[in-house]
Amino acid sequence: MSITDAQVAAAMAAAISEATAIAVPMNIAIYDDGANLKAFTRMDGALLGSADIAMNKARTAALFGFNTEALYDFVKPGGTSPGFDRTNGGLIVFAGGIPIRDAAGELIGAVGVSGGAVAQDYQVAEAAVASLQFQP
Repeated sequence: MSITDAQVAAAMAAAISEATAIAVPMNIAIYDDGANLKAFTRMDGALLGSADIAMNKARTAALFGFNTEALYDFVKPGGTSPGFDRTNGGLIVFAGGIPIRDAAGELIGAVGVSGGAVAQDYQVAEAAVASLQFQP
């Protein structure tokens, strides 16, 4: 099952609320389990160049089912897979992309956020995912 429109709306609202609370305008993308864009917003004042980064963070998390920063170990100097980040049209391997899973642990989508410091991007993405906490 893929993320529903209602879940997308809730996650987007939570992300916007968190970005507003920390006073950092963000680009926020939500993808479904097939790595297709479901929703995108560029908050007023968000960096234009970060729009593509947010979408690629969500796509990366959806494609691989991992937080984007978990993939850095593969591409870092001495890593096992140099160039991995240049596959699939370009992957993002730093924080701000988080997969979204249902109560059974199945991947249903992903969120990607960009526009602030990496820790701020992660904070806003985490708020989006936390808004959809599923009970097993």
